Amino acid sequence: MSDLSFSPAAERNKQPILERLLGILGEQGAALEIASGTGQHAEWFATALRGWTWQTSDADARALPALARRVEQAGLPGLRPPVLLDVMDAPWPSQGTAFAREFDAIYCANMLHISPWSTCTALMQGAARHLRPEGLLVTYGPYFEEGTAPAPSNLAFDQSLRERDPTWGIRSLTDVEAQARAAGLRLHARHEMPANNLLLVFGR
Repeated sequence: MSDLSFSPAAERNKQPILERLLGILGEQGAALEIASGTGQHAEWFATALRGWTWQTSDADARALPALARRVEQAGLPGLRPPVLLDVMDAPWPSQGTAFAREFDAIYCANMLHISPWSTCTALMQGAARHLRPEGLLVTYGPYFEEGTAPAPSNLAFDQSLRERDPTWGIRSLTDVEAQARAAGLRLHARHEMPANNLLLVFGR
């Protein structure tokens, strides 16, 4: 029996996200994943996108050993061992040597709604620091949009998040865009995804 951490949601959404990434990313490059969690996304993407390197990371030091085991067991040349990275810290990562290279893509899934709002500002500012001039920030998760009635499931999810922690909750896309613009980024593309999620692409 595997000792790897496992997320059923990550298993469900990894292929739909990959299909979008195939149309967004070039044939090769270097990507940084923020909040890798179980590592299922990174392993799946690194398997399909062999011209890319994927630097895994997480802000929870307790998640790193299991994440490192997944990376090791995958045995993929482009899948990098995880680093401790809290977006609130600068420079990135939070421990060890600061990243010496800029990234072609930064990917962050399902973080903004389960962390304080200040992490959105930090993510945008950190992405602006660490992306190449043509680099892209890709985020995935649920958002509320002005002029669009929220799905009942997202309303219930938002309520459950705020009951767990008042600083959590589904974010307004308008507010997220404002933080991106303040960091010198703009929304390039919005893709509707299964289960009332969005995949957003930001760049300069």
